[in-house]
Amino acid sequence: MQKPVAKVWYESETVGDGITLIRERHVAPWLRCNIWHVRGRDRDLIVDTGLGLRPITAEIAALTERPLTAIVTHTHFDHAGGLHQFETRCGHPAEATIIADPTHANTVADTGYLRGETFVALPWEGFDVSDYAVKPAPLTGLLDEGDVIDLGDRVFQVLHLPGHSPGSIALYEAATGVLLSGDVIYDGALLDTLYHSDAEVYAQSLRRLQELDLRVVHAGHFGSFGPDRMREMIAAYLAGGQRLGESHDWVAQQIIQDG
Repeated sequence: MQKPVAKVWYESETVGDGITLIRERHVAPWLRCNIWHVRGRDRDLIVDTGLGLRPITAEIAALTERPLTAIVTHTHFDHAGGLHQFETRCGHPAEATIIADPTHANTVADTGYLRGETFVALPWEGFDVSDYAVKPAPLTGLLDEGDVIDLGDRVFQVLHLPGHSPGSIALYEAATGVLLSGDVIYDGALLDTLYHSDAEVYAQSLRRLQELDLRVVHAGHFGSFGPDRMREMIAAYLAGGQRLGESHDWVAQQIIQDG
């Protein structure tokens, strides 16, 4: 049966601390990334950009109110697909060449996540999942460990936390105890088997998170959580659990569970 074309592609929800969660509502929950809009006095942030199948600023009016910096926590297709829509684009230098010249392989779009079951509605008439590709979005600014992002009335520290990917970063606001973690940690099985993942380095990054004074983690997927849940998941991973395994097998299992 032909799937309908979505009238509205994005949905948003205010989560407090001047932060709004934006999601691609017609992408399967087991894939869609969390897009975070952070309000500042002088400038806003958009942290990760989803698949980029529809113009996000055309559907989320709040994104046009102040100057906007788009930050990609890492260059996997589900987080970086919409980066080309923004003029100011920042990420870690370890993955700058990927987003400048993206392919299905280097953005891990070839790992089994993109299939008909990924979408419950289409972004446009005639959309075919096989036509999907991340568009080049050369970074206009580089972010590394210890860099500071100043929005005028709030400041985020950049943490370089490789392992899931070599250029994975997170943003930490010490004043509020907020961590925007990307895929370094989220409330689900963690993925450390991609072509540029490194499980040993990943474990070191997770241990660093245990040292932070946190109140809430806004992650790259699924729901937000507190420090106790974070430490529980890290302990499970370090003990050999909390791991996704091979992507193709995991996606097939999610589809079966969805019925």
